[in-house]
Amino acid sequence: MKLIDTIKDKSTSLFKEVQNIRHHLHMHPELSFEEKETSMFVKNKLNEMGIEYKDGIGGYGIVATIKGKQNGPNVALRADMDALPIQEENDIPYRSKREGVMHACGHDVHTSSLLGAAAILNELKDQFNGSVKFIFQPAEEKLPGGASLMIKEGALKNPETKSIIGQHVMPFIDTGKVGIRSGVYMASTDELYITIKGKGGHGAMPHLAIDPVYIASNLIVSLQQIISRRAKPIMPCVLSFGRFEALGATNVIPDKAILHGTFRTLDETWRVRAHEMITEMCHALVESMGATCNLEIRKGYPVLINEENLTKRCRTAMEDYMEKENVQPLDVWMAAEDFSYYSHEIPACFYRLGTRNEKKGIVSSVHTSTFNIDEDALVTGMGLMAYLALSELNQMV
Repeated sequence: MKLIDTIKDKSTSLFKEVQNIRHHLHMHPELSFEEKETSMFVKNKLNEMGIEYKDGIGGYGIVATIKGKQNGPNVALRADMDALPIQEENDIPYRSKREGVMHACGHDVHTSSLLGAAAILNELKDQFNGSVKFIFQPAEEKLPGGASLMIKEGALKNPETKSIIGQHVMPFIDTGKVGIRSGVYMASTDELYITIKGKGGHGAMPHLAIDPVYIASNLIVSLQQIISRRAKPIMPCVLSFGRFEALGATNVIPDKAILHGTFRTLDETWRVRAHEMITEMCHALVESMGATCNLEIRKGYPVLINEENLTKRCRTAMEDYMEKENVQPLDVWMAAEDFSYYSHEIPACFYRLGTRNEKKGIVSSVHTSTFNIDEDALVTGMGLMAYLALSELNQMV
């Protein structure tokens, strides 16, 4: 039997078990840096399979390794484990049991699929050389990102990892299909926290006040000039503000206004320059209008880069495993992912697993209270990851 057929058969036979794993994780979600029970659950599954691992990496992170019949290169597969602070609204038997916490970004799918891939490769370890590393990562959803912490604590060392592959659900792609893009794929992300301090007063006497609401409004509009007039028109760049807080009243001008926003781009050099421009404009404009400005830019995840040679090999392997028409090209995406940290260390490939099924009513986006997946995608998810790892090892030998 061909390797592809063997992996597909094993994926099908493991479906119910991996589905049960996903249901357990979905019912017991944990927020970033709080994945204690999730980590213990994953370790118990690894123990049942007799797979060696190291835990406590970057918090609750786990690195498991399966060694082949002979020494050789190492390739890593990664899944994240944390959930989001969202109240689930799905009416399903495996609905989240934790108030206000939900696997709304598919990390339960990623973790269960990676455990399935580990089970497959553990049964095939006498058929490949080298080793496969399984990175179960905490805290993808919260700065500074579990990936950065795991890298600092040696997740890509001992053995030295030559390349890494990550999989993420995509509700805009049908189940049975995947999406992939070479080169720059996802944006950097930085958080902006601005406090403008003016002078409060009566709404009927604005000449005696220094109105931080008016100043903040001007600042929001003016900062957009950095995007529209200073950034290259051909380069995606986003500056958005999602919070504007000014606790006055209909006739009360408050003392201060607070803005929270996000800045994203696909160019690291421009990212640095834009930070400088944002800082300069915030202080210059606010101070010119008589107020003071406190600005904090929290630098987040870098640009995610899919290394061209690795991504080309992965695309070829996907087409072999799934047939060419089921492998779709992806456009750049201005969302961010801390998998990007791995991509700045070693060759990396981050692709999308289709989970949409309109006939089943599964159409909700990630980060929403009704997000769910067509669970047939679990078969594809675990099998494809296993095949990509073996295909990459064969390319390295």
